Amino acid sequence: MKKRMSVILSLVLAASAFSAVPVMAEDGDVVNLTIWSPTDREQVEAWWVEKLAEWNEAHPEIQVSREAIDRSDSYAYDNKIATAVTSNDLPSIFYVDGPQVSYYAANGITVPITEYFSEEDMADFVPSTVAQCTYDGELYAISATESSVAFYYNKDMLKECGVDTDDLDSRTLDNPITWEEMAEIAEKCTTDEHVGAHIIMDHGEGLPYALEPMYISKGKDYISEDGTEAAGYVDSEEAVETTTYLAEMIANGYANVDPIQDEFLNKACATMIGGSWEVSTLEQSADFDWGVTYYPVSDTGKAVSPCGDWSAAISRDCEDVEAAGEFLQWLMNTDNVATYAAAIAKPATRNTAYETEAMAEYADGPRALFVEQLNNTAVPRPRTPSYATFSANYAEAMTNIFSDAATNGEVDADYIQDELTNVADLFTEDYETYYAE
Repeated sequence: MKKRMSVILSLVLAASAFSAVPVMAEDGDVVNLTIWSPTDREQVEAWWVEKLAEWNEAHPEIQVSREAIDRSDSYAYDNKIATAVTSNDLPSIFYVDGPQVSYYAANGITVPITEYFSEEDMADFVPSTVAQCTYDGELYAISATESSVAFYYNKDMLKECGVDTDDLDSRTLDNPITWEEMAEIAEKCTTDEHVGAHIIMDHGEGLPYALEPMYISKGKDYISEDGTEAAGYVDSEEAVETTTYLAEMIANGYANVDPIQDEFLNKACATMIGGSWEVSTLEQSADFDWGVTYYPVSDTGKAVSPCGDWSAAISRDCEDVEAAGEFLQWLMNTDNVATYAAAIAKPATRNTAYETEAMAEYADGPRALFVEQLNNTAVPRPRTPSYATFSANYAEAMTNIFSDAATNGEVDADYIQDELTNVADLFTEDYETYYAE
């Protein structure tokens, strides 16, 4: 009953914050700003209530309200934004997923916010966040949180299979495990009771997000650096080799083709390419000894890791961009970033946030590893307005490739080449149709 009442109270407070009557300024009209962002855990909803009340009390001339959009249907949020774009009825500020920053910027749906953040601010944000939120030389969004992916391992399982876990524990950013080592561990740890590896988060955005560093490490990203070309990149010789490596994990039975929820937690796999969010889950629920080390690197390439998260942008329909910019400056200050990141249980984007009490648990251990990656090896997904088209087609192609490998027990390089070339062709068609000059 206490938990139920807590949830009800949270919802009531959130609703009251959204519908509150603005306090009138003494010397002029009130600027009313609205925010759209996805719903989240109870602690995050409570954070928004507290922070908006704090801002509104201190700034009677700029009153801010938020509408939390339910994401139980994964498309509900995006559909609401798309409808608002069509009807020119966007909120003042709305949150966008990292790889979509370029799409909204290229289509004039959001406005630059570079002037609202100083060089000192930008130097404090981790490089991956700045890169993610920048399009055509301008900052178009800003985020309080980040994400990362690394290599988790069940020490108990690995020891039973003859793997030296002390070696894994001692790895550094300059000496991560290699693909060859990852495959060897997966082979040793594949038994009748469990597979050796978990490499597929889902058959959607989880595929391009979690696997992109492998392509970069091998020598070719999905798309050119300027975001205009996929041909010669996602279908390159390097990309085919990378995809072949991943497909062989499936064909050999070292990993499951279908994503299984909590596969690592439930000891159905011995290792996992998993997100930074898994740390808290494992700390709370795992009944085995586990470790995490840096994202695997190709045998000849450089260390790379994933990143990206939701970011706040000012819409073209905002009636007072200057007021919205002032609010974003405040919303993304060190203390707010730190407390928001702590509430949502994600890494913070500002390095000074880790000096605060709210982020003390990131000082060492698994969380510190993810911060180290974000500052040194993190690369955002391709910054191109055609990213959504690429992502959907890449995910479909990889699902086809993995399914073919699982069914036949072997990898067909020609089939991989055809699937990836189709991804490149569909990207080219979309980009040239809508964005090429």
